Amino acid sequence: MNNIILLPVLIPVMVGILLIFLRSYGRTQAWFSIFTIAATAGISYYLLEKVQSDGIQRLDFGGWAPPFGISFVADSFSLLLVLTASIVTFVCLMYALFSTNKLLQTMYYYPSVLFLIAGVNGSFLTGDLFNLFVCFEVMLLSSYVLLTLGGAKRQLREAIKYVVINIVSSWFFLVALAYLYGAVGTLNMAHLSVRVAEAGQGPLLTTISIVFMIVFSLKAGLLLYFWLPGSYSTPPVVTSALFGALLTKVGIYALFRVFSLIFNQQPEITHAIIGVMAGLTLIGGSIGAIAYNDIRKIAAYNVVIAVGFILVGLAVSTPNAIEGAIYYLIHDMIVKALLFLLVGTVIALTGTAQLHQMSGLMKNYPLLGWSFFITMLSLAGVPPLSGFIGKVLVSEGAIESGAYILLALSLLSSLFVLYSLLRIFKNSFWGETIVGKEDQVPLNSRFLVPCLVLVLLTFGIGLGTEGLSAYVTDAAETLLNPDIYVDAVLEGDRP
Repeated sequence: MNNIILLPVLIPVMVGILLIFLRSYGRTQAWFSIFTIAATAGISYYLLEKVQSDGIQRLDFGGWAPPFGISFVADSFSLLLVLTASIVTFVCLMYALFSTNKLLQTMYYYPSVLFLIAGVNGSFLTGDLFNLFVCFEVMLLSSYVLLTLGGAKRQLREAIKYVVINIVSSWFFLVALAYLYGAVGTLNMAHLSVRVAEAGQGPLLTTISIVFMIVFSLKAGLLLYFWLPGSYSTPPVVTSALFGALLTKVGIYALFRVFSLIFNQQPEITHAIIGVMAGLTLIGGSIGAIAYNDIRKIAAYNVVIAVGFILVGLAVSTPNAIEGAIYYLIHDMIVKALLFLLVGTVIALTGTAQLHQMSGLMKNYPLLGWSFFITMLSLAGVPPLSGFIGKVLVSEGAIESGAYILLALSLLSSLFVLYSLLRIFKNSFWGETIVGKEDQVPLNSRFLVPCLVLVLLTFGIGLGTEGLSAYVTDAAETLLNPDIYVDAVLEGDRP
């Protein structure tokens, strides 16, 4: 029965392979992809409910029990992210159905998206560090293809930077895996938790943990985010939305999982470094968000700010902070996708990404304008939208632990988010319209429907926090008490 854990990875891979042979049928590929992701979301929700009723679920490949075989492990934390990623991808594919041109559809766009989501879901579900590396690479190879589709000069320039950075970080990942295996003799996450606790996190293991921290920070855009704004602002709008919603979240997930489960013996070193990096990321992202007039760059730097804020929760690591980080992680995946879709729609209507070249869109496109306004408030953490509860809980955690500098930076970053997006709203939607009614570009209502779905989700999460609380509390409890995860995977037998 636990074979169902593999389906959120297997189904997108199998359908993606099939779609390669349907290259000429763009609309067919789109509908196959949409139904595939819808099925993945349904399976993820079923698994999430099963975890609530029966506890953490495990799949052992080939019948080899851990730590000797390959395992997939489904707990509330991983399944919340798999479900959210599937919902976001579903909405983005609906947008792509009506927005991508025929040429892009026949350049393996949809298979690449399915392989991307397979890598993302595999990263969330794997119980083995080497397989985390494999799933990372599946995700990254797909993102290389998506980043370069269209072949614009700016895309290719940013793609070179993106590929080089990820190749280097993957090499460090392999080096860290080799040293870790040599030091403790296993790569199963649950078994690693036991072995590291038994051996004690001495200088060698602490050094290895810092190498992992650098690798995952590169993937997440934590401090080392110089590759992110260009890479996320050059592809087509749907690709930017997927990147902004999903890619950094895999690195964030890895940091949470590894530094709560495995390298949790010396938080005064590892978590302190994460806290410093999170604070500097909040500062750098905030400056970048107000420094540019290109609305794509502003959106990309808002991704950086969110990375810093979420990892403040890990650095603090109180129950409130961890719960708040999980709430905000779910919120950010949804609302960042919405932000990029809205920004892309604005660019499509105006033909420019520069703030000073657009004005008065509210008069001609009021629904688009108010959708952007709600997105702005949600990202700033204004109640009753989805960003509020996460910000409150992380702030409470920072106060409880005495991390007042991180608290101040977190609260200030919210003001920078609000100001940067308010600039877009004020310049783009208010003021005198520069386009008459007879000259305005028609906005197909089908473009707005996916955006409105995400708008409803940000309201739904904010107003329905109680409905999510059981899942988030369970996820936080598993992160804060590694023995829960270890016992579920090793079934009480700690070799």
